Amino acid sequence: MGELPLDINIQEPRWDQSTFLGRARHFFTVTDPRNLLLSGAQLEASRNIVQNYRAGVVTPGLTEDQLWRAKYVYDSAFHPDTGEKVVLIGRMSAQVPMNMMITGCMLTFYRQLGTAYVSATTGAVATALGLKSLTKHLPPLVGRFVPFAAVAAANCINIPLMRQRELQVGIPVTDEAGQRLGHSVTAAKQGIFQVVVSRICMAIPAMAIPPVIMNSLEKKDFLKHHPWLGAPLQVGLVGFCLIFATPLCCALFPQRSSIQVNRLEPELRAQIQEQNPGTEVVYYNKGL
Repeated sequence: MGELPLDINIQEPRWDQSTFLGRARHFFTVTDPRNLLLSGAQLEASRNIVQNYRAGVVTPGLTEDQLWRAKYVYDSAFHPDTGEKVVLIGRMSAQVPMNMMITGCMLTFYRQLGTAYVSATTGAVATALGLKSLTKHLPPLVGRFVPFAAVAAANCINIPLMRQRELQVGIPVTDEAGQRLGHSVTAAKQGIFQVVVSRICMAIPAMAIPPVIMNSLEKKDFLKHHPWLGAPLQVGLVGFCLIFATPLCCALFPQRSSIQVNRLEPELRAQIQEQNPGTEVVYYNKGL
């Protein structure tokens, strides 16, 4: 076998990001919780492979599959701009286990913790408290969905707040070749909306399916005799849902999204039409 060529673009995902299947395969790899189990030596080895390849040095005997594996391991643990190792709980591969514990506890102890999780935002707390009072006289199953409503409200508030600078100054938009054309608030709004939708959809399976299952199981003799199994069983169900919901919902919209030039702000639209008269569509990074 000959030496691996240097024209493989590991700056971009391995799979076609214009299709949902390609995006799903990419995010299944990015959010793989097994990456959290890799040792420091394995992470360093992957970093060396990636950095050497980008510098034009191919590790002897390296295959294309091994190169892509190293790229995704590197991306899962190191910051894309600084190159520093990201703290464990802040990595994309920690999304499922971290959210599994948080969501599982919310659903298990929803009467006490359902509102506490979103206490950082007044709107979410108001949603949780309001729905909690409305569901007091309804079946217990209805009350189990209060945390989901609170999480949905929190996402609608927290994500725009965290990205409020983008709503003020805009985000970079580029042409198809990646040349920056300016900053757009309209593109920022569209990107934030896409992220909010993805986050809410991500929470639906984990916060809708387990309550139905647990509500049924709690009526059975087994859980009545072993009540201590309720919490771990709930957390396990949430984790199972999140393993699929997280990558699939991240893949709902292309990471490099597009917007028609005629939908941009008048000033930016005029600037693009003057400097790049043939450009009808521009691109932006929607964020996560």
